[in-house]
Amino acid sequence: MKAIIFSLLGWMMLPVMDGFAKYLSADLPVLQITWARYFFTVAFTLPVMFFFYNKQLVWSDKPKLQILRGLILLCANICFFYAISIIPLAKALTLAFVAPLIVTAFSPMLLGEKVGVRRWTAVIIGFIGSLVVIRPGFLEINLASLAALGTGIMYGFYLIITRKLSTSDNPLLTLLLTGLVGLVAVSGIMPFVWIDPSPSQWSMMAGIGIFACIGHLFLILSLKYADASKLAPLGYTEIIPNVIIGYYFFGNFPDNWTFLGLAIIVISGIYISRREATVKSL
Repeated sequence: MKAIIFSLLGWMMLPVMDGFAKYLSADLPVLQITWARYFFTVAFTLPVMFFFYNKQLVWSDKPKLQILRGLILLCANICFFYAISIIPLAKALTLAFVAPLIVTAFSPMLLGEKVGVRRWTAVIIGFIGSLVVIRPGFLEINLASLAALGTGIMYGFYLIITRKLSTSDNPLLTLLLTGLVGLVAVSGIMPFVWIDPSPSQWSMMAGIGIFACIGHLFLILSLKYADASKLAPLGYTEIIPNVIIGYYFFGNFPDNWTFLGLAIIVISGIYISRREATVKSL
């Protein structure tokens, strides 16, 4: 029960971050919003790590892989923040939900895991679900939709690298290094795109980083009490607050095609997750 509660709390935090980012994107550059996400996450995480978990912060055995992981997540964040600045939150998140399918598709090559016909079928069906959302040939495919899909693809590779690091590095160290890599990488661009925020915008920028940090800390806590494969389907609950925020604050409500594509992707992802849990238990 603790694992479920912590996991749900984590997934409920992230849509608040997305809502702040979408609101700010009307006046501030996407790169500046991304910088805020990393700056305030690191500012909030560092004291917590050093005061409460300093004994667990042993240097990484695979620093190059940690840097690559951080850069991939940075690119995914930039793509997602750009996507939600143009298209509704729910549609962008639905397309980003292809991440578990990417993990399944590439884990044989990158992790040496075996993927059977059933899981390959689920991957193909999930991809069809993403096509239902985009509807190529029926709607003009815009860059924002492709960016949202790209978010899911990059996040899938991010998860694959996370699996590799889970056997060697402390997850708290991984969380901290991910924030530091993103902050260092994007800070050099800030002088060229910076727009002075108002006090209310500063508070929202801080909120993005704080909610991201709290959300990920809850997710880390949930993994203390249950396997990742068992908790993975709970990630799809993130769509619920996203739909609510999108409707009440931005006047966006998903159309029937988006709901249909979401259902296809979610069912495929849950099947893959349950299949992985079954295989591990054998």
